[in-house]
Amino acid sequence: MTVEDARLRELAAAAWRIRRYALRMGEVQGQGYVGQALGWADVLAVAYRHALRLRPDDPHWEGRDRFLLSHGHYAIAHYAALIEAGILPESELETYGSDDSRLPMSGMATYTPGMEISGGSLGQGLAIGVGMALALRHRGNPAYVYVSMSDGELDEGAVWEAAMSASHWRLDHLICLVDLNNQQADGPSTQVLNFEPLVDKWRAFGWHVQRIDGNDLAQVLQAFDTARHWPQPQPRVILCDTLMGKGVPFLEQRDKNHFIRVDPPEWQQALDILDQTAPEGARA
Repeated sequence: MTVEDARLRELAAAAWRIRRYALRMGEVQGQGYVGQALGWADVLAVAYRHALRLRPDDPHWEGRDRFLLSHGHYAIAHYAALIEAGILPESELETYGSDDSRLPMSGMATYTPGMEISGGSLGQGLAIGVGMALALRHRGNPAYVYVSMSDGELDEGAVWEAAMSASHWRLDHLICLVDLNNQQADGPSTQVLNFEPLVDKWRAFGWHVQRIDGNDLAQVLQAFDTARHWPQPQPRVILCDTLMGKGVPFLEQRDKNHFIRVDPPEWQQALDILDQTAPEGARA
């Protein structure tokens, strides 16, 4: 086995665990943004098990890379990644969405270690990331700022103002990750407000652009490495085509799975499906 094969096997196991943690949290409330968590798990696995410089026992370490969850409703996915990274204990997932929990249903920085911003007011995360990247530069801090966002947020003018600003300031330590699952609350994203040709748009704004299959770990891994080491002084964006519900076929096939309500027996059915397809070494 090559080093790359071993790395991909480790990442596949991490992505499997992230999906499983998210399903277990969804079961606590009987509903949630589980489809997004399943679809975004591969990107989060590469982020938290390969790319980000972190200290799990010191989530406020000044030298850490920042991961900003602009789409705050993806919190269930982010909590799963924070558990995988060792920043949150697995035992807390049973408190998801409950009173006094550190895991509210929408991400809040004041509650959760490792949650850099309070997302949920969609379209704001990239602007915050631009300001954060500028501040780190002024302080001489070489940390990277990653901004995770949804394709529905591309409808917001503030996103494109931030994209133009990032290019103007040549923020080469800013990496934007866009989940292109083509779904938002009001329907398919490209039908609500068509954003294509997306690669051309980001390039026109001065960004280094990669578009990949966000559920192909080899592509995700290569894209993260390319973005981090791209030699030109410009911000970088990775556009990730993903499948909502990835890994659980009966959730993949739902016409509307932006916010999922799952019948009680189906949670165990989904977990059983994941367990049957667990990669080697993937034990939660």
